[in-house]
Amino acid sequence: MCGRFTSITPPEVLAEIFGAGAESTDPPFVANYNVAPTTRVLAIAHDSANQRRLGRFSWGLVPGWAKDRTGAARLINARSETVFEKPSFRPSIPGRRCLIPMDGFYEWRTVYTRERAAKAPKEPVYVTRVDGRPMAVAGLWATWKADDGSTLRSCCVITTAANGVMSPIHDRMPVIVESEDWGDWLDRDLSDRGRLSEIMVPAAESILTVVDVSTRVNSIRNNSADLIEPIERLSNDL
Repeated sequence: MCGRFTSITPPEVLAEIFGAGAESTDPPFVANYNVAPTTRVLAIAHDSANQRRLGRFSWGLVPGWAKDRTGAARLINARSETVFEKPSFRPSIPGRRCLIPMDGFYEWRTVYTRERAAKAPKEPVYVTRVDGRPMAVAGLWATWKADDGSTLRSCCVITTAANGVMSPIHDRMPVIVESEDWGDWLDRDLSDRGRLSEIMVPAAESILTVVDVSTRVNSIRNNSADLIEPIERLSNDL
């Protein structure tokens, strides 16, 4: 799954990288080193004219048919294997797909030691691209209208089976879309299940690097650059 990530690259830089027009950011952009569910995040999607736009979405999908927005925190991820069937995601997959830029994401590995096997503590790692560029993570978006007429634009991350780099840590990982597939993924006129499934696959192992980071990231109250600084941990003794 994907439950926490970083958003560090400024919108104007992302707009240039993705070739997207940028909506105004209000409030102004501030780097976020501990993005949590229900946070407003940046994402790229096609507008009604099928042109790329960079804007803000609430992380946690609220389908248009939902009675309220209380279930958003439970819909931060969608599994690639079932995204075409699940009622929450099925309306969005044909033409409301997005790319969610992440400078990196956090995951937690379970560590077993002779002394602490019963507790099985989890230790965080930080995953980034080897080339240092932001990840373009596949997502879905939806628009929900409240009884008072206000609207909420929300999104979720699509996950897939872990690749060889991630499998020792977790059995799932975000779908990372390479630049040659951005056009097809964002195209609102493309709904071919076969082509979309080709994109929703584990990333090549060569593009990712993983470092251990401090358990300070466990609390969303902590949000500073030191969260992504690599640390050294003692190796397992099992």
